[in-house]
Amino acid sequence: MMQFTSTRPLVLALASAALLLGGCADMSARQKGTATGAAAGAAVGAVLSKVTGGKAGSGAVIGGAVGAVAGNLWSKKMEDKQRAMEQATQGTGIDVSRTSDNQLKVNVPSDLSFDSGRSNIRPALAPILTRFAQGLDATMRVQITGHTDSQGSDAVNNPLSVERAASVRDYLVSQGVSATRISIDGKGEHQPVADNSTAEGRAKNRRVEIFLREPEKAGS
Repeated sequence: MMQFTSTRPLVLALASAALLLGGCADMSARQKGTATGAAAGAAVGAVLSKVTGGKAGSGAVIGGAVGAVAGNLWSKKMEDKQRAMEQATQGTGIDVSRTSDNQLKVNVPSDLSFDSGRSNIRPALAPILTRFAQGLDATMRVQITGHTDSQGSDAVNNPLSVERAASVRDYLVSQGVSATRISIDGKGEHQPVADNSTAEGRAKNRRVEIFLREPEKAGS
């Protein structure tokens, strides 16, 4: 029977390092991903190397390098974009966050985006979209998804949500963003983020979400 006890101290140490490094308050999301990925990869590499007859230490080094790359999917460019958008929208109620699949998500609530039953953007949203457009470069891809509250039928809300996304797209295009880099979608009332039984909840659901991502690399 194979014995794994000799790798246990190294695995435990690397797992502890992952938790410690990933939790440092002064590290960026990208740096945390790199540190955590490196430590986790090293732990896995050590175990696999020992099981297959190699040296745990060399396996840890290789695994750490692979893990560092995997943990650093959130690039510095995206990190900079998030920081810039957070600064540009500070105090507006717009939420800027990183998604689980490494996109930048800008959630625009109804008090800045659309009136009930309307698809034209409110004047307050225009300068924010202008700053968003100015912060893009020639490689970024944009996905815009429109949403409605539950007032009205699907026959009304589904096309309305698409029209809202189209309004945002058209404004970005007017600011110099190529239409070929933008895709739009509408979810109607089917992805609520709040309770539609209250006016406040319906206002939160009447929104547009803008996703920003880097293009996929060839062969990926």
